Amino acid sequence: MEHLRWTSRPALRRPVVIAAFEGWNDAGDAATTAARWLRDRWAPRVFAEIDPEEFFDFTTTRPQVALDDGVRRIDWPLTELSAGSAAGRDVVVVLGSEPQLRWRTFTDQVISVAREVDAELLITMGALLAEVPHTRPTSIMATGDDPDSGLAVSQYEGPTGIVGVIHDACAQAGLKSASLWAAVSAYVPGAPSPKAALALVERVGDLLDIPIMATDLEIAAASYERQVSEVVTDDEEMTEYVERLEERYDSEDGVPSPASLVEEVERFLRDQRPPGSR
Repeated sequence: MEHLRWTSRPALRRPVVIAAFEGWNDAGDAATTAARWLRDRWAPRVFAEIDPEEFFDFTTTRPQVALDDGVRRIDWPLTELSAGSAAGRDVVVVLGSEPQLRWRTFTDQVISVAREVDAELLITMGALLAEVPHTRPTSIMATGDDPDSGLAVSQYEGPTGIVGVIHDACAQAGLKSASLWAAVSAYVPGAPSPKAALALVERVGDLLDIPIMATDLEIAAASYERQVSEVVTDDEEMTEYVERLEERYDSEDGVPSPASLVEEVERFLRDQRPPGSR
């Protein structure tokens, strides 16, 4: 069965594929917010989608009814692929929800597109809840499979999400890949974090040597920090907790050690393990 639905075949020159998925890998909606920002500016032309029929349990991830000029339609949880360019570099953005079923087959679809467009690199973005203060710059853990890239090679062992499966498939396909994870303050678990999204966007720009002008995200990030600070100030225990986190952050010269971030990633992934799993 053909799971990819192509609407066009973009002519691209060694593009970079950037992927993010809602759900397990997306604390504070940071990764998908960053991906939408990049898509809207770098890769606005949708050229394909992955049919959700084989990959989602619709009793868990339900389709949505919407009205379009009075006409009812069903919006399914699609994974869309779009293309464009930034600073002379071609880009493909993959944006969707983490599937519930047939991960290897789903991953094959992503890798087949990367092969079809002769991708140079695949970057995934994720976000995790961690013990970091909201008042400091967002920490980004960047890993890659190429020692010459300057990125650390991940040594993580434990449960993983769809991005981990995609990176394994990249290795098997001989496609270079990199993984970016933003640390979102664990004491603000339910609020979207434009601050973490901004940090991911800026890290992608650094990685690809593409200038980033994200005034809208900067404004949203400043508002987020201000609102969280107002809530924290009203709670004495929370204020003390945040102050301890700030002291730890500052003692690490503003950049948490790779070991401490890896520990946060491992704790986050293990805490997200489905109930009853081993």
